[in-house]
Amino acid sequence: MAAEQFKIDGMVCASCAQTIEHAVSKLPGVSVANVNLAAERMRVEFADQALAPAEVIQAVVNAGYGAELAQELTQENVAAERDEKVVQLTQQRNAMIGALIGAAVLMYVAMAGDLHLPTFNWLNPMMAPQTASIAEMILALPVLWLGRDYLLKGAKTLFKGHPNMDSLVFVGTGTAFLYSVVNTVLIWTTQTHQPLYFEASATILALIMLGKYFEALSKQKTTTSMTALLTLVPKMADRVNPDGAVQSVPVNKLQVGDTLLVKSGQTIPVDGTVKSGQTTVDESMLTGESLPITKVNGDRVIGGSTNKNGQITYQATHVGSDTALAHIVKLVSDAQGSKAPIARLADKISGVFVPVIMAIALVGGVAWLLSGQSLAFSLTIFVSVLVIACPCALGLATPTAIMVGTGLGAKHGVLFKNGAALEQLAQLDTVVLDKTGTITQGQPQVTDVLTTGDRAEVLQLAASLEYYSDHPLASAVIEANDSQRQSVTDFTTLPGLGVTGTINGVTVALGNAKLMQQQTSGENALFAQAASLSTAGKTLIYVAQAGTVIGVLGVTDPIKTDSPAAIKRLQQLGLNVVMLTGDNRPTAEAIATQAGIQQVISDVLPAGKADAIKSLQQQGHKVAMVGDGINDAPALVQAEIGVAIGNGTDVAVDSADVILMNSDLSSLVTARQLSHKTMINIKENLFWAFFYNVLGIPVALGLLYLFGGPLLNPMIAAGAMGFSSVTVVLNALRLNRFKIKPLTQSEGKLLE
Repeated sequence: MAAEQFKIDGMVCASCAQTIEHAVSKLPGVSVANVNLAAERMRVEFADQALAPAEVIQAVVNAGYGAELAQELTQENVAAERDEKVVQLTQQRNAMIGALIGAAVLMYVAMAGDLHLPTFNWLNPMMAPQTASIAEMILALPVLWLGRDYLLKGAKTLFKGHPNMDSLVFVGTGTAFLYSVVNTVLIWTTQTHQPLYFEASATILALIMLGKYFEALSKQKTTTSMTALLTLVPKMADRVNPDGAVQSVPVNKLQVGDTLLVKSGQTIPVDGTVKSGQTTVDESMLTGESLPITKVNGDRVIGGSTNKNGQITYQATHVGSDTALAHIVKLVSDAQGSKAPIARLADKISGVFVPVIMAIALVGGVAWLLSGQSLAFSLTIFVSVLVIACPCALGLATPTAIMVGTGLGAKHGVLFKNGAALEQLAQLDTVVLDKTGTITQGQPQVTDVLTTGDRAEVLQLAASLEYYSDHPLASAVIEANDSQRQSVTDFTTLPGLGVTGTINGVTVALGNAKLMQQQTSGENALFAQAASLSTAGKTLIYVAQAGTVIGVLGVTDPIKTDSPAAIKRLQQLGLNVVMLTGDNRPTAEAIATQAGIQQVISDVLPAGKADAIKSLQQQGHKVAMVGDGINDAPALVQAEIGVAIGNGTDVAVDSADVILMNSDLSSLVTARQLSHKTMINIKENLFWAFFYNVLGIPVALGLLYLFGGPLLNPMIAAGAMGFSSVTVVLNALRLNRFKIKPLTQSEGKLLE
C-alpha cells in the first residue's frame, strides 16, 4: 500500500470534507481517504502504482475544491505555509472589518427612523421609502462583495449537487437580498411601504465572516506542538572538515559521515554518535525526559536536543528525513490527519446535514405561510433556520481535539500513530507489561555463580556460548567473564530454552531448567541451591557440560526507578496491570512483588505471548501490550493497543500504535491520562455541536413564538452560528493547559 498527503483548499464545513472523501474514495485502488477539516489535509491510501496523485487532485477539483500534494514537513516549507496563512488571515481580517463597518452603517440607516435616531429625511424609510430603499441596496452591495467568496463557493457547491455551509449562507442571504430587491421595485412602482431585509443579508454575512475569522485564528493554534518540534533544529551547523577547519554549513546540506562540532548551549543539528568530548544533553522536547542525559564517546545524540554544558564532536549517522525528529514529525502529522472511531457519527450526520437543513427551512417557512403568517414572517423563519445551522462545529469537534492531543503527546515523549489509538487507549481495562526493558532496566548483571567446580571455568564456558546468542541476558554473561573465550562449534539456538554448542569436543548446554531436564539426567545439588536465588527474583541460567550441570548463574535486571510508582498510578486509574515474562514462576513473582503487580503470567515462550494476550481478550478484557516492539511484535499486534518502549531514536516501530520515547512507564501514565482527557474533550465538542443544533433549529423555526416568545432574528442566528465553531476550537485548545507533575519527588511524570 502507498499513501500520500494532500493539501485541500476551499473547505468550510464537515459537508465539504464528506464530499471530498466520497469523491476520492470512488477512485480505483483507493482504500482510505481521510480529510481533516481543521488541518486542511487529506490522507489517501491506495494500492501501489494503482493511482497517480494527479487523479486524486482532479477528483477534488471536480468536487468543487482545490488540492495539491502536501510538501515535505521541513522548516522551510512549514515557514512558507505559515507566512501564506498570515497573508490569508490578514486579507480575511480586512474583509471582515470592512463588512462589519458596512453592515453597521446599513443597519443604522435602516433602523434609525424606528429608534428615533438622528438621520436625513431622505434616508428615513418612513418618510422617503423610495430613496431609502435605493440607499440601503447600494450600501448592501459592498458587504456582499467583500463576502463574495462565501457566496460563490456556496453557489458552486449547491449547483454541483453537494451543498455545504456556504450554500446555506448563499441561499439565506441571497433570498433576503433578492426579496428586498423585489420589494424595492414594488416601493417605486406602487408607492407603498414594503419590508426590506438588506441590513439582514449584509449583517448575516458580516457576522459569519467574523466567526470564520476567529475560527481560522483559533485553528492555527492547534498545530503549535508540531511547529515547535520543527523549529528545534537549527538552520546552520558547524562541520569539521578533514583538515580540522570548522565550517558553518546549512543543516540541509549535511551528509551521513560528516563530523560536527557542538558547543555548550547549542542545539544538536542531526542524529549521530559522539566521537570526542563529554556533555549533558536536554532531550525533553523529544522524549519528555526532564533530566539532562550525560553523553560520552560512543553515545548517540538526537538532532533537536540541546547541548547543555560541554563541547563534543560527533559523526552524523542520520540526516534529513531519516532523523529521529523527522520521523516524529511525520508520525504526529499522520496521526493528526487520521480519524478516531468516535468521529463516525458526526461524519454520517454531516453527509446529509445541509440538504436536511434546507428541507427543514423550506418546510418551516411554507408551514408558517400556510398558517396565515405574512411572507415576510415566513422569510424570517426560512433565513434563520438556514444561517443558524452549523455543520462546521460537527466537522471540527473531533479533528481539533485529535490535533491538540497528539501534538501535546509528542511534546511529552508519547507518539500516537493515529486517532484510533488515542481513543482506544482511554477504553482499556488491562495493561500487560513485558518484564525485560519495560518494568526493568534491560541491563542485567550476573550477581551469583553457583558451581561444583571452578567458578572461572563456568563463566568462561557460558560466555563462549553467549557470544553467539542474541538473548537479552547474553551481554551480562559476557561482561561477567574475565577469561578468554573459547571457540564453539555446532552452535544451536533452542527458542524458549537456551543454546547448545561443542567446546573442545564436549557438548555444553546453557539455558533454563527445562533445557537441563532435556540435556541432563538425574538430580543435582545445584538445583536446590538455585531455589534461593529464584525466590529472590533472580533469573537462573544453568550451565551443563557433557550432560551434567556444573554451574548456575544468578542474573538480576534491576527494576526501573519509576516503575513501582507508575504501576501504582495505573492501578489507581482503574487498570488491571499484568506482567508477562518467560521467567519461571518464583522469579517472576519476586519481580512482580517488587514492582507492585498482583497478576503474573510466567514461563511464556516468545511465540506464546500473543496467545496470552488473546486469552485475556477472550475473558472480556480490552488489552494494551507494552513491550520493546521487536521481540514482542506479535503480542503488540494482537492487543487492542500495542505500546512500544522507545529509546529516543527508534521511533518507527511498525507493530506499535503508541510509542513511549523515554522508555519509562511514567510515560504510559501520561499517555493514558492524555487519551482520557482528549476523549472527554471530543465528547464535550460533539455534545456542544449537537446540542447547539438541537436547540437552535427549533428556536429558528419559531418554537418560542408559538408560546408567546420572540421570533429569532436572522442576524442573531448568524452570530450564534459563528460562535459555535469558535467554541469548539477553543475548547480543544484547553487541552494545552494540562501540566505534568512528578509521580514521586525525583522520578516520573503524570499529566493532570
